[in-house]
Amino acid sequence: MKVLIVDDNKIARTTMRHLAGQVKDLVVAGDADSAISAYNFLQEHPADILLLDIQMPGMNGLELTKNLGSKRPVIIFTTSLKEYAVEAFELNVADYLVKPVTPSRFIQAIDRARTIIESNKEEVKMNDDEFIFIRDSNIVKRLSVDDILFAEAMGDYVKLHTPQKFFAIHTTLKTVEERLPEHKFLRVHRSYIVALHKIDTIRDGSIVINGKPVPVADAYRSQLNRRMNIL
Repeated sequence: MKVLIVDDNKIARTTMRHLAGQVKDLVVAGDADSAISAYNFLQEHPADILLLDIQMPGMNGLELTKNLGSKRPVIIFTTSLKEYAVEAFELNVADYLVKPVTPSRFIQAIDRARTIIESNKEEVKMNDDEFIFIRDSNIVKRLSVDDILFAEAMGDYVKLHTPQKFFAIHTTLKTVEERLPEHKFLRVHRSYIVALHKIDTIRDGSIVINGKPVPVADAYRSQLNRRMNIL
C-alpha cells in the first residue's frame, strides 16, 4: 500500500516515515509540507493512504479531505488536537491519531485502512433478482442475493453484510434499494435495508439478524409489520 505523509512539521513527517517503515506492506510514496502540495502530488501520483495533519498554513487537512472528493485515498488524520475528532469522523476517515503516536496505535490505524482498501477492491454489479457479481481484482465472483443479510449506509459507501464478511460499495443506499429484489428486502431505517427472510427476532425497536441488531425507525415500522404479517 502506498502512503503519502502530509504535515507542515518536518520532525512529524520524519516520525511518520519511521512508523510506516515498520509495516511490511506499507510504502511511503512521498511527503508534503502543505495540503496544496499534497493535492498536487495526488493528481500525478495516486496513493492508497493519506497520513494527514489537520492544522497547516493555508488549506487545512479537513479542507483537503473535502476537496479530494469521493476518489480520495483512505485518510488517517494525525494531529496534536483532539477537538477536531467529531468533524473528522463525519468525513468518513479511517482513523484519528493524536500525537505523539505510539507504534501500536499506528499499526491499529493502518489495519483499519487496510480493511477498507481490501473491501473497496471488490466492485459490485447488480445483475438480476438472484445474483450479485463481485469483482475482486481481476476475478469476478458470483454471490447469491440470498446470502445478503442487510445493507448499511456508511457515508459515501454501502456495506453489504453476509454471514462471512461485508462488501463496501461506492454508491447510495437508494441505488442498492432499487436494484435488490423488492419481494426479499425492505428498508427499515434511512441507513438500513434488511433481508426479510433473514430476520431472527424483532425486539426493543430493533431487528436481530445473525446476532446483529439493526435499528427500525418509526416511519418504517408499520410497513415492516405488514410485510412480516405481524398482528
